Amino acid sequence: MEKLQREVRFLKAYALVLTTVLIAFFFMAFRNDFGKQRFQEIDVERINVVEKDGTLKMVISNKERQHPGMAEGKSLPARERQAGLIFFNTAGDECGGLVYDADKKDGAGMVFSVDQYRNDQIMQLQYQQDLEGNKARSYGLKLWDRPDNFTLVRQNQIHDSLAALKDEKASEKVYAQLASEGKFGTERLFVGRTWKDEVGLFIRDNKGKVRIKIYVDKQNQTKIETFDEQGKPITK
Repeated sequence: MEKLQREVRFLKAYALVLTTVLIAFFFMAFRNDFGKQRFQEIDVERINVVEKDGTLKMVISNKERQHPGMAEGKSLPARERQAGLIFFNTAGDECGGLVYDADKKDGAGMVFSVDQYRNDQIMQLQYQQDLEGNKARSYGLKLWDRPDNFTLVRQNQIHDSLAALKDEKASEKVYAQLASEGKFGTERLFVGRTWKDEVGLFIRDNKGKVRIKIYVDKQNQTKIETFDEQGKPITK
């Protein structure tokens, strides 16, 4: 009987020690104050950079796991996006990013975008190249104007409403009207190389019509052109 009691006491002590060790390992595994860590190499499909309260600030991801974007704190519907970096502000909106890729079907490209608050991009540093056909390419800086009262959330609401109608002609009419009013943004400036091998400065008015072109064409001829509101040449 005494031997049995000693064995029971031993087992209790053993269980207590083992439990204590396991609890210690558990808390060490989930501590968030390890501080700075150093790795020689790491393979990862996606990294989320967050604030201490969990607010998402940046995503570094491959194509398959790329974030669909956020507007006013809510994730946008799932969609195909390229690998790269996506930035988010404290207000819960996507506010820019850097994406890139290259394949025979869609060509090669890299785009760094800066988004307007609660809207789409207003500035891009972009490079695009056709990998088939005539091997054309374009690259440079592009700027847009976008309204403050027609946010990305509002655009998505209209898109969903029109999709529910299942009336292609009615949808095209609404989209055309909104585009003519500049609701989806208006290109204002491009500095760089065009698909026509023109290198220079191209300025548009607030309706998106080209008004000034200062460039060198593919024959190395210098051109300065201005246009009126109807797109008719004024000077060459």
